[in-house]
Amino acid sequence: MPGKTDRKIRAKKNVLVTGCAGFIGFHTATRLLQQGYRVLGVDNLNPFYNQGLKSARLRRLQARTDFQFVQGDLADRETVASLVRGVELQSVVHLAAQAGVRYSLENPHLYIQSNIVAFVNLAEELRHQGLSHFLFASSSSVYGENRKVPFGEQDNVDHPISFYAATKKSNELIAHTYAHLYAMPMTGLRLFTVYGPWGRPDMAIFKFCKAIEEGTAIQLYNRGRMRRDFTYVDDVVESIVRLLARPFERRRSRPSGDVSPYYRIFNLGNHQPVELCYLIQVLEKKLGKKAIVELLPMQPGDVPMTYARMNALSREIGFRPKTPIEDGIGAFVNWYREYYNSGSASAASGGG
Repeated sequence: MPGKTDRKIRAKKNVLVTGCAGFIGFHTATRLLQQGYRVLGVDNLNPFYNQGLKSARLRRLQARTDFQFVQGDLADRETVASLVRGVELQSVVHLAAQAGVRYSLENPHLYIQSNIVAFVNLAEELRHQGLSHFLFASSSSVYGENRKVPFGEQDNVDHPISFYAATKKSNELIAHTYAHLYAMPMTGLRLFTVYGPWGRPDMAIFKFCKAIEEGTAIQLYNRGRMRRDFTYVDDVVESIVRLLARPFERRRSRPSGDVSPYYRIFNLGNHQPVELCYLIQVLEKKLGKKAIVELLPMQPGDVPMTYARMNALSREIGFRPKTPIEDGIGAFVNWYREYYNSGSASAASGGG
């Protein structure tokens, strides 16, 4: 039986953060608590990567009296109904999802349950709440092999090349349907390769850092020529918080005749693609060690470059990501060494 909240929440600024023990969810919940929100967090704590890191994030959140945690799977309808029963929510930040492009090629059914069924369950239950905002994480992967750069929100995204991308595109379509049918304010953020302290062990920067520290080989696909619009997590959280604080207003004009005035989609990237070979050089400098590199061909589901056009979000909230890769990598390396040298985790465990 899923956990239940122990009391009815009535504060004006109540927000539900799904995936709160995940990388972006943890940072988002932390910032919202600092901003005076009351946060209800939910996470299924799945074993996609070692539980130690998720547990450490969660312990930090649970130290706050204005944070409540429920462990449960959003793909289960009763879990979702129980989660929001008796809770007066102002807004939702839906970050829970099964991540990983390559993993989706091996486990497509898991992605359908975690990313599509869970999304519908949550939206359907919450449409009765009168929310001021339902904000959800989409992904730059929806652009597929788009060759028009930088990627713009009006570009065609009808040809995903991974199951993960297909589920994120599905989220956008479902969100638009709820916005159109029920005047439910829905905002999607196409996230571009988010990184930073407390990052996921399956992400490239974490794996590269670990390999350099341990003297093992780094596998660079597309022979290291892939470019990614790496986006520092604090910039992502700043954008999310600004969007939540900005009341959703029915647009006076629509971008096109078939878009609901209650639906918005924004890119959220650094607008500065970085080649993986240069990323390795930055890591080498910050770590003071040389990398062992193995150059490999492109993998199925991967794309050669991601590059976000940021005009729309910048106009909306007066902010755009700006952290240079050198500064962001420095912060990540400092956290990585502190975390794994402090006894909080063991690097030998595979990522904590």
